[in-house]
This record gives sequence, structure tokens and C-alpha cells, in this order.
Amino acid sequence: MRAVRALRLVLAIGIGCWTLPCWAAEGTTVAGPIGGTDIRSAFLPPPGFYGAIISVGASAYQIRDGDGHPRAGLNAVGINAVSAGAVLLYVPDVKLFGGSIGFLGVIGAGSICGQIVSANPSRCRSGMGDPYVEMFWSRFYGFTRPSYDKNAFPIREGLVVGAGLGAVLPYGAYNSTIQASNGITVGSNTLDIAPSIAFTYTTPPLLAEGTEFSSKIYLNNYGTNPTTDYKTGSIIDVDFAMTEHIGRWQIGAAGYYLRQLTDDRRAGVPILPDGRQAEVLSLGPIVNYDFAEAGASIKFKVRSSVFAYNTAMVTTFILGFAKKLY
Repeated sequence: MRAVRALRLVLAIGIGCWTLPCWAAEGTTVAGPIGGTDIRSAFLPPPGFYGAIISVGASAYQIRDGDGHPRAGLNAVGINAVSAGAVLLYVPDVKLFGGSIGFLGVIGAGSICGQIVSANPSRCRSGMGDPYVEMFWSRFYGFTRPSYDKNAFPIREGLVVGAGLGAVLPYGAYNSTIQASNGITVGSNTLDIAPSIAFTYTTPPLLAEGTEFSSKIYLNNYGTNPTTDYKTGSIIDVDFAMTEHIGRWQIGAAGYYLRQLTDDRRAGVPILPDGRQAEVLSLGPIVNYDFAEAGASIKFKVRSSVFAYNTAMVTTFILGFAKKLY
């Protein structure tokens, strides 16, 4: 059970367990939109309705113990998933404390197949995942300047700060038996309430049209899984990106760092020997291309685990298309 729960953690953050199939025995999901946040993470767009479609593929190939070594006894780790989801963002034409507010909703579905021990053959699950909702506030301290490419979006130079409150709602399909034997399930069966803070800072033109540093930090607070009486410890999740604006393009690196702050517990008792406290760093390239004339953009990124403790090594591919609806 310890290994299965560990596997779920990294695949959750890699794919977005809040909207897509999740892995493992006990409920570790992480808050945020599908595939995590990266560029422009503190920004809200101008008032209106916005939509996005995101597809994700992920593969877990090894589970690490609390010392960062392959976990003993798991001789057939191999879990693969393909998923897709939809995002809707509404930004009303109102101001709050000098900034904008937005309301985000995310839902998705997918298919996941795999096993963790040779004694249990590979199995598959598919269906709807846990939805994610968020309210976010953003304020910009800077100015907007045109790009050298007249067909690109203007560049917002300066600092943006933001704060929000999100929730992963445990309404996705859930099967505790397959979750325990094969490390796969669609929903989490666990509520996650996550406040967040964010910043984005874009420099004057130095390398090209401006270097952007962006990060969003979530504090995940979990309820108890009513089926298993298991409670995951609080987790801090730091999503980040460093990119360069070049006309319609935004190119650079993105990733996340996740650290569990408190022990996992079953029936109120900490899980030995280390509370199953997880830690992981994942990095990879990111490329975004804007269609300013259509109010749209397309983004692709890859993330791969650099190290992992009490969780899995995972590689994830994420492709998304976003557009203003009206």
C-alpha cells in the first residue's frame, strides 16, 4: 500500500489528478489546472470568458523509497495514461483591491493502464476524474509595451502578484480494490482544499523582448478518505517557469518542486517509518505560440523527474490550446 500511494503522488502532479485519471492507493492529488501552471501564472486576462482543451500523456517507470532508492518488492512498475480535459475561465469586469478576479473550472477524463508487481497482471481503468474549481485574484504593477512583432500580444513588463483558493472535489470514479492491487484509479475519493499565491515578473528587453520569471505555490490540505480511513499529510507544490518572449513565441524551461510537510495517517496513526513524506523535482522545456489575431495560444511542455522520495519517477507530455470565447 505504501508504494501504491507513493506512485499516485507524482502522477497526480504530472498529469493533473484533479481532472484526469490518478494512481495509487491513498488520496494524494494536487490542486491546479491540468498539467500544472507555468508561464504567466499570476496573470488574469482581460474581462471575458476563456476556454482551453488540454491533452496529457504520462508514464511512471520506477517507484522510489524514502531514501530515493528503487522500492524493494516492486518488480513490475509500468503505468501509462492518456487524458484530456477542458478548462473554463470567467473574468468579470470588476475590480477588487485594485486587481482583477477570475473563476476557474476544470474537468477531464482519460484512460490509465498498468501494474506494480508481477503477481498482479496489468489492468486498465477509464472515466471522469475529480473536477477542480478555483477563485483567483491578480494585480499588475508595471506597464504594457508592444512587441516588435505587430501580430504578437503586447508584453506586460513588471510585476504581477496573485492569490487564490482552489478545491479538488472527490466526484471522480473510484475503486479502492484496483487502486490497492495495481496502483490505478480515476478519482481520489478525497477532498483537497488549496490556497495559493503567485507572481510573474517580466524584465526589460535583455536577451530578446523580455525574460519572464513565473511561479505559483499551492498548499494542499487533505480530508480523510472515507473508504480507507487514510489521510494524506499537507503538501506544498511550487510550479515555476523561466522563459523568453520572442515575438509570438515564449520559450524556456518549466517544472515543479513538491514537498510533503506532515505525515500520512491511517485511523489517526502515522504511517511508519517516515510518514510516507514525499518530495520530488521535475523539469523540462516549454514552448508557447500566440495567435494574437484570434485571441488564442498553443503550448507544449515536457516534464521529467529529476529526483523522487517516497514517490514515482515520471515523464509527462502536455499539449494545450486556449482561446477567448467572448
